[in-house]
Amino acid sequence: MNKMHDTLVESSSNNLDSSSSSITTVDEIRRSKRQRIERSFGPDFLTAFIVQDLDRINDHIVSVFLVEEDPKTYVEAITSIDSGFWKEVIKNELDSIMTNHTWDLVNLPIGSKPIKCKWIFKKKIKPDGSIDKFKARLMVVGYTQKEGIDYFDTYSPMTKIATIRTLVALFAINGLMIHQMDVKTAFLNEDLKEEIYMEQPEGFVVPELENKVCKLRKSLYGLKQAPKQWYEKFDRTLLSNGYKTKASDTCVYTKLFDSDCVIICLYVDDMLIFGSNLQVINETKSFLNSQFDMKDLGEANVILGVKIRKTENGFSLCQSHYIEKILKKFNCHDEIPVRTPYDPSVCLKKNKGDSVSQADYAKIIGSVMFLMNYTRPDIAYAVSRLSRYTHNSNKEHWDALHRLLRYLKGTMNLCLHFNKYPVVLEGFCDANWVTDNDEVSSTSSYIFTLGGGAISWKSAKQTCIARSTMESEFIALELVGQEAECLRNLVGDVPLWGHLCLFLCTVTRKLPLGLPKTMHTMAKEDTYASAMMQ
Repeated sequence: MNKMHDTLVESSSNNLDSSSSSITTVDEIRRSKRQRIERSFGPDFLTAFIVQDLDRINDHIVSVFLVEEDPKTYVEAITSIDSGFWKEVIKNELDSIMTNHTWDLVNLPIGSKPIKCKWIFKKKIKPDGSIDKFKARLMVVGYTQKEGIDYFDTYSPMTKIATIRTLVALFAINGLMIHQMDVKTAFLNEDLKEEIYMEQPEGFVVPELENKVCKLRKSLYGLKQAPKQWYEKFDRTLLSNGYKTKASDTCVYTKLFDSDCVIICLYVDDMLIFGSNLQVINETKSFLNSQFDMKDLGEANVILGVKIRKTENGFSLCQSHYIEKILKKFNCHDEIPVRTPYDPSVCLKKNKGDSVSQADYAKIIGSVMFLMNYTRPDIAYAVSRLSRYTHNSNKEHWDALHRLLRYLKGTMNLCLHFNKYPVVLEGFCDANWVTDNDEVSSTSSYIFTLGGGAISWKSAKQTCIARSTMESEFIALELVGQEAECLRNLVGDVPLWGHLCLFLCTVTRKLPLGLPKTMHTMAKEDTYASAMMQ
């Protein structure tokens, strides 16, 4: 019998070999002779992607913006030093899921394929750097969903960080109050319209029902349509209770109480409540608690990793704790500080040789870019310039990046301060024409201030090629005009006292050159720029 089995195996393997060789021959005949050159993102990227499996790669990509060391898997969490804390928050997460009746255990229908789920763990940090709480989330592996079957529309609006800074500035000017609330398991509030099946979560497979799957009744974190459905639920609830929203930012809700007002700014499941007094804020909190499972965080302390401090004259926004973690993670905590983030005498060029520690370079750029977008406009140009060499960095680029980290070490405690100044929205912009052989586009920069602090800024390469310094100035002015209109509409929609004044400034020494050129192709842009400057 064994001999017969061996004979059959040998025979089948020979048949497979012969068939595979014939298929290979056909493929060789049909294969194009054109030489294909694959796009390269640098040797370090290729190495990192080849030597690691898919799960490790996903974690590696996500870690570009992470500084904390948190468990990556369920097993790591329950076997770590803090296993007691992780087990408690895991239990709380499952209790919330079961209370909302998020799924039913059913047999998997024929032809259906369940999607996987994964535990995500995070330590929430206080402004002083100590651990505030442990948090666990059960998330669906959403990238396995198929469009048109598992989901359809996924768009969900989200407030911009510039909106938050603008509201903080306005309430600092008027001496008002800012509180904060958090929605517990926000994505579990809305019923799911699509039919989706999910595997049972790791560590909590029901005994004797191992072959059953979870039929989702409500949205779960990780589903592509979950943010949209949560926003629609929140939006319907507030609009039906007298709150109003404007086109300037659909995540900002306002309501008037006689001579008082309250504003709710929603960022996914975190919200800031701006109120003219404590009474209207408490009424708003009571209403939200009656509609959702909320957590009252009191006066605003930390939002999106940014410290909010109340000062004698207003508010300040700071990320000193985040800078300290960046320096420790990348071994730059003992570096000697410098006074400027970028050395203009150094002319950085594209690297035409081998890349130097490309993955680490990308991690640092991701970390400082998050910092720049939220509270540090002073490093906007340096980050924008250094990020252009992420795909293939060399020693000169690394030296410039180390200089930026040394600058952050010396300016760790810098904050955005918003004081009780008059309500004046000021905008400044400038541009530099191409002066480098490696560059084909100019660079535009702008910054807006309100209440003595910066609320919006940007430094980036222009999307079109300017033929002169004058054209690059006009392009920059058009960009700042768009942002000015958005900010003006936002401030105008906030029911606060005072008049809004807008000033747009730019370097004007080259602008008169464009005025006589009535037949020039830039005539429309000349008129637009002149009107904005009046």
